[in-house]
Amino acid sequence: MSTLGHPKTYDAYLFDLDGTIYLGDDVLPGAQETIRTLREAGKVVRFLSNNPTKTVEEYATKLTAMGIPAQVEDITTSIVTTLWWLKTYHPQAVVFPIAEEPLCRALDEAGFQVSEDPSKIDIVIASYDRGFTYSKLQIAFDALWFHRRAILIQTNPDRYCPFPQGRGEPDAAAITAAIEACTQTKCQASMGKPSPLMLEAGLAGLGIPRERCLMTGDRLATDIAMAIEAGIDAAVVLTGETREEDLTPEYDGVRRLQHLNDLL
Repeated sequence: MSTLGHPKTYDAYLFDLDGTIYLGDDVLPGAQETIRTLREAGKVVRFLSNNPTKTVEEYATKLTAMGIPAQVEDITTSIVTTLWWLKTYHPQAVVFPIAEEPLCRALDEAGFQVSEDPSKIDIVIASYDRGFTYSKLQIAFDALWFHRRAILIQTNPDRYCPFPQGRGEPDAAAITAAIEACTQTKCQASMGKPSPLMLEAGLAGLGIPRERCLMTGDRLATDIAMAIEAGIDAAVVLTGETREEDLTPEYDGVRRLQHLNDLL
């Protein structure tokens, strides 16, 4: 990992969004200048998010409105990673998404066959789903346990989606846990941070070696853990979840940033 001192430069810079680029609807100090400077220097910039309830178009619109122009190809979400993984490893799979509309629509637009018939389902996808019902759980149970033909994956491993003032909502890990509990099946792959699959999807087609990439985020358990597992350099910003006292000796190789200006 890169160390404190003179900053190392990279060919690709990957950024978490909430807590790193912005907080809620407010852009964080240094974000606009940092992204603009990196792009002017010819660097590749990508944004990564675990959130499976928003489309890449929504993220691009939000970033652009904040003064950080973005195209859909600049953004990798757990939806993008799920589609990339399915196309790469299971292009003919019949899928059953326990998910909200953005993922369901993306699967349909990508040409994947979606079915509620447990005898035809190859892959059950557990995701953030505020419409989760017992009938959905029954379909997953039958596909995984009764027919024993399907595998289970998840869009992201988050236990909850954080809200302001410390509130939150149960996230995809809760759906995964319910399915695992009744089927005695283990999730085979997770598409969101800290899984390196998200990095693979975000860097796909760029031809940039991992040693020439830097991941920057505000969460040690997701953003930084992903970078460490994938073997790429990492920087943590103290504008979101992480505080200086959280940076124990195991993170000595991770660059500390008060805000994104410190990358420059």
